[in-house]
Amino acid sequence: MLTVHHLGKSQSERIVWLCEELEIPYALRRYTRDPVTMLAPPDYKALHPIGAAPVITDGDLVLAESGAIVDYIMAKHGNGRLVLGPDDPDFAQFLYWFHFANGTLQAGMGRLMILNRLKLAEDNPMLAAIRTRVDRAFDLVDARVRDAEYLAGKAFTTADIMMGFSLTTMRYFQPYDLQRCPNMVKYLGRIGARPAYRRAMEKGDPGMALLLS
Repeated sequence: MLTVHHLGKSQSERIVWLCEELEIPYALRRYTRDPVTMLAPPDYKALHPIGAAPVITDGDLVLAESGAIVDYIMAKHGNGRLVLGPDDPDFAQFLYWFHFANGTLQAGMGRLMILNRLKLAEDNPMLAAIRTRVDRAFDLVDARVRDAEYLAGKAFTTADIMMGFSLTTMRYFQPYDLQRCPNMVKYLGRIGARPAYRRAMEKGDPGMALLLS
């Protein structure tokens, strides 16, 4: 049985959402962050040497890294759904945005979160550079969803699932004002209306306010 080990307010929400979109059988085990440190509890850290979310188990397999987990589940259960093939005209866009999630946006927001916690001076050049990079990333997403319904184009794909956390729940850790990104707010409205997304968030983080605007 595929088991999703979900740490509250974490990238593992992507995996719960994917399972709900595919409507595949899975077990969900929820873990709560330490209320003071906001870190994963010891039993979650013990699942995998890296000690970070997400993690799945499937029989004897223990797998981490959200992108790898998404690829694994799609290969075993996707049957061609939620992905675009190489003959699709939007294939390159699908690949780009799938990898943009962790390669650019999530990485930038994580760096900004750490720098903000260091209480650096507002004129610190490193802080200014990372803020500019994050702004550029958000601007790029906003421009894309101005011209396309979903990140890959007309079709909802795993690229949207990968990006969803960084645009929403990650803002609990690194706030970002989306009012400067009106197209993104509309896009998140479309994402937030998906029944599978609603089911996933209620199962994984019941009662958590969804940062869709």
